[in-house]
This record gives sequence, structure tokens and C-alpha cells, in this order.
Amino acid sequence: MPVTNLMHDLSHYLRLAKRKVVYPRLGRGIDFSGPEYRDSVAPIIARLHPKRMSLKLDKIIDETGSVKTYRFVRTDGEPPPFRAGQYVNLFVEIDGTKTSRPYSIASAPRCGYIDLTVQVKDGGFVSGCLHQNLVVGDELVSTGPVGHFYYEPLIDGEELVFLGGGSGITPLMSMIRQQEKVGWPLKIQLLYGSRLPTEVIFGDELKKLAKSNDRFKYNLVVSEPPKGYKGLKGLLDAKVIKKQIGSIEGKTFFICGPLQMYDLVVSELAKLGVPQHKIRRELYGPPADITKESGWPAKVKANARFKVEVEGRETIEVSATEPLINSLERHHMVVPAVCRSGECSKCRVRVLSGEVFMPANAGVREADRTYGYVHACVSYPVSNIKIRI
Repeated sequence: MPVTNLMHDLSHYLRLAKRKVVYPRLGRGIDFSGPEYRDSVAPIIARLHPKRMSLKLDKIIDETGSVKTYRFVRTDGEPPPFRAGQYVNLFVEIDGTKTSRPYSIASAPRCGYIDLTVQVKDGGFVSGCLHQNLVVGDELVSTGPVGHFYYEPLIDGEELVFLGGGSGITPLMSMIRQQEKVGWPLKIQLLYGSRLPTEVIFGDELKKLAKSNDRFKYNLVVSEPPKGYKGLKGLLDAKVIKKQIGSIEGKTFFICGPLQMYDLVVSELAKLGVPQHKIRRELYGPPADITKESGWPAKVKANARFKVEVEGRETIEVSATEPLINSLERHHMVVPAVCRSGECSKCRVRVLSGEVFMPANAGVREADRTYGYVHACVSYPVSNIKIRI
């Protein structure tokens, strides 16, 4: 669009926004820019799109030896509407350190509660604390539902292929449960990668759903099968995907899992000729071992430590292999964050001097790079640095 036309449209919009709209039946004008209108809709907006929610733990479900589902109800009413596949950011305080973690909603929309399925990770700061300390009746605060990993009927078609791994099954499970509620207007095939059969999350429910209707197909692929295992074995590579789904024509692929699986699946789908616009993806946290990421400077060893000077505050010593945001939180400096995967940009800080490393899939805008902004959740100091929060 020519710039002159764009400016004309903006000017026209601003004039309209200042007008009073007259409804004949009401007999008076409504000033949509005035405080009377804003005050009348503010409670509705807050209820439907809350910035914060107070949640009470209603039930704990043991899924596997390392995975639990926490069922929360909202203390001040029903959970807000959300799209199956979205997540909330859960706020916690551990030994004086305030932090947060994003957890995908595993339950279907409009069921009166929110299920958050959490897997304990080795060295997991928050997941371990939740598993050890949460009891029914505890109250926590979260954001409202956010995220863009959900089905879009206008562009995704009616045949979906879900490629999930580990706890990455949770947003996919929300979509599957929603389909069960509305009668399966979509056709879904799930290929679920797991290291061991005993680590499968929601396995019994998935098998039951696949058995009860022909609109849902479920395939488990085990990468480290025990002796005598008779199911599918290996990784979610092009050969396995092609054999199970057949033609890729007209299908949209949803990927969610650990970064190692994500990188593999994206490259394998490219081998099958799946166009980029037919691939939907959800990143799940920072890399397990940042030193193995492409581009990591060889001179920086895994045990390296550097100084981070926070402008106007203090200087701290941090590990090169810990996300910058985690290091700041450990020193009681809170940085706003939501996704913690490099996508939302809420945690961006400005690097005034020194160098940081970010993996290739960090969603940093070119303008941010130009002016020295980085996403603290996927940034790693590889020298002494000075930053502005």
C-alpha cells in the first residue's frame, strides 16, 4: 500500500474514533473514546482476558513416575475462554527467588478447570519444587491464557498430523480433548515419540479415544524400547512419518516437544516436501545443553563463569550455560517473562557491552539485534557483559 494511502487511512480512523455513534433506538450518542464506555467494558475485558488469575489446586493426578497433572480452579469464577493449545505462565517464589514458568493447558476449553501437566526435569528449579511441595488447596497466581499454537480453521484445513514428544503432548492433548467434546469435525493423527513405554503421558486415554472413533489415529514410537517390545521403534523421522500418515497432501503438521525432537522433525518434514506454511510449531524451553548448539563458541567451556553488570543495580557472577533470566532471578532481579522460549519478547534486555550467545531459533527481531536487545530467556553470557533491564 502506498504511504500516502496508509496515512490517509490512519487519519480517517482517528477522526472516526473521536466521533459519537448515534443509535436511533437509544436516542443518544455513545462516545467510544470516553471514560463512560471504557469503564463499562473494563470488567468484561478483565473477566475474558485477565492479566492475572488466582488459581486454587483442586486435584493432583499422577500420570507417570516423573509427571503429574495439577488441576486448578479459578478462585474468582470460571476460567476465561482460551484456545486449545495455549498456555499460562505460573508464578512461584522459591527460597526468596521470584520466578515463573510457562505450562501448556492440557484440559479442553470450557470444562470449569485448568489442567497443567508438569514433568520433573533433572535440575528443574520449578518443576521439582511443584512436585515436592504442592498440595490440594494451595493457591498460585498465573497469567491469563496466551500463545499462538492452536488450530486456525481458515488456514489449517480439516486433516491434522500431531507430532509430539515427552511433555510436549500437553497442548496437543488439549486440542484432542476439545475434538472429543465437539464430536470430531476434524481428522487427527498423532505420532507420539517417547523414550520408554513407561514414560508415555495420557497413554490409556489416547488408546481409548483411538479405539472409539475413526477420526483419530494414535501411534506410539519408542526410541529406547525394552527387550521384546512389539510396537513402533525409533525416532520420528521421515520414514516413520511417511509410513504412518501416507500422503502429506492437504495436511497441517503440529509439532511440540523438546528442542532435539523439534529440530529433527522439522528437517524430516522438509525431506517429505511439507511446505513451511503447513508446519505449526511450539517451542518448549531453552536447549538442554546449550554448548551443543550450532555456533556456540568453542573457547567457552561448560563450566565457564562471567560477570554481569546490571546498570544502576549490581554486578553478579553467572554460569555461561544458564539462561540469563534464570541467573538474574537467582539474584532476586525480576525480569518480565511469559513464554521463556524466545518467542514473546517480554523478557528482552539491552546488552550495553560484552557478548551473549543465542541459539539460531531465538525469535529476536532484526530491529532488536540492531540496537543490542536480546531475549534473556534464551541468552547466555560468553564474556563479561553489562546490561540494562
